[in-house]
Amino acid sequence: MIDRRNFLKVAGVAAAAVALDACKPSGKAAAGAASAKRIVGANGKVDVALIGIGHRGLENAKMVQATGLANVIAICDVNLGAPHTQEAMAMFPEAKQYKDFRRMFDEMHSQIEAVFVSTPDFSHFPICMRAIKEGIHVYCEKPLCRTFHENELLMQAARKYSSVVTQMGNQGHSGEQYYQFQDWMKAGIIKDVTKIVAHMNNDRRWHVLDPNISKFPDAEPIPATMDWDVWQSQTMFHDYSHWLDEGNWRCWYDFGMGALGDWGAHIFDTCHEFLKLGLPDEVSMTHAEGHNDYFFPMASTIEFKFPRRGSMPACTLTWYDGINNLPELPEGYGVSQVGDVPTVNGGELKKVKVNPGKEIYARDFILKGASHSSPLSIVPADLQKQMEAEHRIPDPVPADSPIRKKWSHHTNFLEACMGKAQAHSPFEIAGELAQVQNLGVIAQRLNTSFKFDRTSKEIIDNPFANALLTGIPPRKGWEDYYTV
Repeated sequence: MIDRRNFLKVAGVAAAAVALDACKPSGKAAAGAASAKRIVGANGKVDVALIGIGHRGLENAKMVQATGLANVIAICDVNLGAPHTQEAMAMFPEAKQYKDFRRMFDEMHSQIEAVFVSTPDFSHFPICMRAIKEGIHVYCEKPLCRTFHENELLMQAARKYSSVVTQMGNQGHSGEQYYQFQDWMKAGIIKDVTKIVAHMNNDRRWHVLDPNISKFPDAEPIPATMDWDVWQSQTMFHDYSHWLDEGNWRCWYDFGMGALGDWGAHIFDTCHEFLKLGLPDEVSMTHAEGHNDYFFPMASTIEFKFPRRGSMPACTLTWYDGINNLPELPEGYGVSQVGDVPTVNGGELKKVKVNPGKEIYARDFILKGASHSSPLSIVPADLQKQMEAEHRIPDPVPADSPIRKKWSHHTNFLEACMGKAQAHSPFEIAGELAQVQNLGVIAQRLNTSFKFDRTSKEIIDNPFANALLTGIPPRKGWEDYYTV
């Protein structure tokens, strides 16, 4: 496990600034905040705060509102008043407004029952940790945390403050494929999986950047509406540039997790949970185009090897990204469907040769699926039609089922806050999925391969990769967030 001794060994003297709780949480500790004693949703709605209200945050705001189960009492965004935040501000004119989530929690922690976090990847950790410690339920966009160690701490906190409901925003976990995967495993359609191929080959923001880069973008004037210092939260200081702002942060290792972090949690999440993949014991960067020290490669192929789990055989998951870095598709694959995929910042995905998705190689069948909640199908299609005619496939989810609604993941979370349901993607489950992505990003960043000890949670043959499990220590003033 990552404890204080291992953390210091990995990260060196600089890590001494970070205080860690080396004790294993019991999982039964009561939340240490007055909010833990509330009857959440006593008036039929949960009093929530929205942190990050532009772009994806706006989409989440609309889906939260559509549930009919939430009363938005606060909104928070470091760029409050900027054009991309104004629509959400107008949606909730009575909500208190903040630019700094710390001030919001200081003033309203006793009133807020749940938060929805839609900020950049790197800032998820301190916001979620603060919410959990306040006894406030938290829904956080994927891929949860940017570093392996931050995910480890967040999982520890979720277990320690067990009365707090947590949910990661991989919406497909409350959609059709989630239930279908379970049913098809029970029916024996999905069994003895030895190979998974996952891919996202759309163009990305960093594809216009120069891989021969030797420094971060030049400093630009900070927008008048923006608190740039709070935006950076615990990370190392960077000068403002529009190339770091809004969705562009996803390009950079210091802030985001690239295509793998953006889409991996939507594409192979059901495989990860129901096949009990856990953490890999080997990760290899087998192909890289445009590798550099600052932003993600133009194309990557990453191989994750998972050992045998009980009666389940060893399995290899291979990830492909990059416009022309396409996977080999099985015979009879058919048409590449976009499936049930939300818009990206209000725009549709561009047409590509192969749409985001996966192929699952089981003992008796090859299956294909798109992203998010899109249903799986058997390759070739004629075989599935035959099995349907012979009633060898469980009945599909009805078209009018509530789980087909785009906001069902938000409904599941809010009902869990009120004690009416179990969260489908709590941090204890989602955190390990995010850690698989963390390990993949380390392989990308160093363009390397390594072996991983699933028990000690250390990279055992590559000290530079092992140091990246924790990364650099937080900025002064943010150390306490790293104490469970």
